[in-house]
Amino acid sequence: MNTPRIRVCSFESRKSEAMHALIERNQAIPTLVHSMDEIPLENNEQVKSFCEKLFRNEIDVIVFLTGVGATALLNAAELYFPREQFLDALRKITVTVRGPKPTVVLRNWEVPIHYKAPEPNTWHEIISVWDQEKFSVTGKHVVVQEYGKPVQEFYDELRKRGAQVTPIAVYRWALPEDISGLRNAVHATIQNEFDVLMFTSAQQVVHVLQIAEEENAKDEWMQAASKTMIASVGPACSEALQQAGLSVDFEASPPKMGPLVKDALQAAPAILSKKR
Repeated sequence: MNTPRIRVCSFESRKSEAMHALIERNQAIPTLVHSMDEIPLENNEQVKSFCEKLFRNEIDVIVFLTGVGATALLNAAELYFPREQFLDALRKITVTVRGPKPTVVLRNWEVPIHYKAPEPNTWHEIISVWDQEKFSVTGKHVVVQEYGKPVQEFYDELRKRGAQVTPIAVYRWALPEDISGLRNAVHATIQNEFDVLMFTSAQQVVHVLQIAEEENAKDEWMQAASKTMIASVGPACSEALQQAGLSVDFEASPPKMGPLVKDALQAAPAILSKKR
C-alpha cells in the first residue's frame, strides 16, 4: 500500500523555485506561496547621513545582518558617493557579519571581517562572539544594517552595553501586489489541504496572519494550522511563530532551506500522527 505524499505549503518568496525543487526531491507535494516583496527605500537620506559620518570617522562598528541588505546599502550609498570612497571607509572600521551571506558580499568587496556570528546566526551569536573575543562596544558608535524590520532587542542590548546605535534601513518587507496566493493559502489551510506549513522568515508569519485577519478567518486559520506540522527555518522565525501563538513542531539545524526540507519531511509522519 502506497503511503500518501505529504502536502507542503511553503511561503518562501525569494528562492521559490529552489524550494519547490527541494520539496519535490524529498517526495512531497509542494505549494509555493509568494508572501512578500523586498522594496528598496529610494532617496535614502539616512544612508547619505551615515556615509557622511563614516567619512568623518564618526562610526566605529558596522554590523551586516544580510547579504541582500549589504548589497542594497552599497547601491544606496553609490547614489551619493563614489563606490571606492565608501568601501575604503568601511575598511577602516570594525566589521561584524551575522552569517555566510553577508560574508560573501564583504569578501567580494575586499572589506575585512573582524567578527562573524556562528550558526544559528541571530543577534545573540553576534553578542556572544564579541564577548568571547573580549570586544567591547562601550562608548562606540555602532551602525546596524537592518533586514526589512527593526531588531529592537539587539539595539536595546547594545545600548545597555553603552553603545550609540544607529540602525540603517535600506529596504523593507511589503505584501506582494497580488495577494491572491496568500488568500488562497489561508483558506486551503482551513480546508485541511496541507500537512506541513513551512516558514523561512519571521515576516512571512506576519503577512499570513495579516491576510487571515483581513479575510475574517484568523481564528479558523490558527485552529487549522495547529493541526498541521509547522516547520521553521531557524530561531528568529520560530520566535515569530511562538509570539503569534503557534507551536513550532520542527526547527532546522543548521538554519538553511536544505536541512529544513529534508529533515522536516523525515520527521513529518511521526509528528502528524500525534497531532491528528
